[in-house]
Amino acid sequence: MISFDFDYYKPSSLDEAVETFNRAHKLGKKVMYYSGGTEIITFARVNTISADAVIDIKGIPECNVLELQGDKLIIGAAVSLNKITESNLFPLLGQTVKQIADHTSRNKITIGGNMNSQFIYREGMLPFLVTDAKVMLAVKNEVEMHPLEDLFNKKMDKMTFLVQIHVDTSYLDLPFINLKRTRMSKVGYPVVSVAALVKDNHIRVAFSGVCEHPFRSTVVEGVLNDTSLTELDRVDKAVAKLPATIVQDIYASAKYREYVLKNVLTDTLEVLEAKK
Repeated sequence: MISFDFDYYKPSSLDEAVETFNRAHKLGKKVMYYSGGTEIITFARVNTISADAVIDIKGIPECNVLELQGDKLIIGAAVSLNKITESNLFPLLGQTVKQIADHTSRNKITIGGNMNSQFIYREGMLPFLVTDAKVMLAVKNEVEMHPLEDLFNKKMDKMTFLVQIHVDTSYLDLPFINLKRTRMSKVGYPVVSVAALVKDNHIRVAFSGVCEHPFRSTVVEGVLNDTSLTELDRVDKAVAKLPATIVQDIYASAKYREYVLKNVLTDTLEVLEAKK
């Protein structure tokens, strides 16, 4: 049960969405953009978030695109995780999001909602980090393109929403691996989650569950690709180069997370080295 009343809007265009937000904001209302809505409903039921107005972006055509356009794969923010997996247009992404929540929930959870989650994991972002993806944002009265890597560890301000993610098609069929380790069930929050691929004989890897936000680190990749070192040394040195402190929470201690991370990286190297 949601304990507060709010106005609900479902615009049919980007301009209408932005105008609706601006109009409500000028009236002093607390406004939220809404995609899949699973997280908003969850937090609203326990009174940790509230809103005076909710703007549902699922009626906006640009937010529902899932198709190849020239040399780009375009994915709208309102596309569900199951639809992405079933399309098989981007196998690494499909395999990654297939492990988020259960099948029924993935019919509602959208890629935009996952990437803007209040939780630290945001696993759907990992394949985009290793493919140099760009994101289309509706920013106030304009639409802007940005490299995802410039935004991945930041929260978008309340007047901005994600419209689309663009991925170069040259990345879609590269050798890849996705590994997720949880405390219990396969669809739980990750102790460690990794998405990696090989491009130009170089392993690229992005992480979730390890630090306070998903990340890709060229420093870590440099160590993992240093074939002058033994595999064990590469893994140990890579973990020592993490960009932030390892998370400790109810799912795993920092020590255990480090142990799991080293095992996952070992498996990643074994699989992808053979595919170079």
